[in-house]
Amino acid sequence: MKRAFTTFFSLAILTLFMAGCSSIRLVETDVTAFPKWNTAPPGPGTAYRFERLPSQQAPEAQQNAIEALATTALAKVGMELNPSLARYSVQVVLNRQSVQGQPYYGGGYGGYGGFGGYGLGSPGVFLGAGNMGGSVGLSFPMQLSAPYLKRDLTILMRELRTTQVVFESRALHDGVGRDDLIVLPAMLDSALRGFPEPPPGTRRINVEIPR
Repeated sequence: MKRAFTTFFSLAILTLFMAGCSSIRLVETDVTAFPKWNTAPPGPGTAYRFERLPSQQAPEAQQNAIEALATTALAKVGMELNPSLARYSVQVVLNRQSVQGQPYYGGGYGGYGGFGGYGLGSPGVFLGAGNMGGSVGLSFPMQLSAPYLKRDLTILMRELRTTQVVFESRALHDGVGRDDLIVLPAMLDSALRGFPEPPPGTRRINVEIPR
């Protein structure tokens, strides 16, 4: 009877622990936006096209992927990708800087993928039972070195008729791994939060994404 109770208690602890290992990841982004519309802000269905800086011409595949994600984010705020009828051009610039000396815990299971993603480890759980009762404990994988990246995302929107920049938004996020394809949608949504008239100043925007 005592062993059965101990086993039940250990399993309950394990269930609570696994529930704590949420399947949701929080992407925290600091956003500063600058709207400066010459006329009325763009309404739903306003057409745009992408423009690229010379440095974004190669590698083309990476910029294609970034702009594909930006197309989805812009559609959420009512903009339509239609180069032949475009009223605005949009530039999406992503800069990444690796920060040395930031630790992470490797091993375990799970992980993120992207442009050459790195896996992230998870704590382990062990259960034990004997003549004197049961036990429950945690085990942590060893600390390894991994890239810790600072991401700087800028969206520039230019009115084609006047060639003037009418909207600028900068989003900053840092974290472990090169999982751009997972993190970028959240950063893009954050950069466009409140479009076309976001509030002034820098805002911390949190977006939950699946692990």
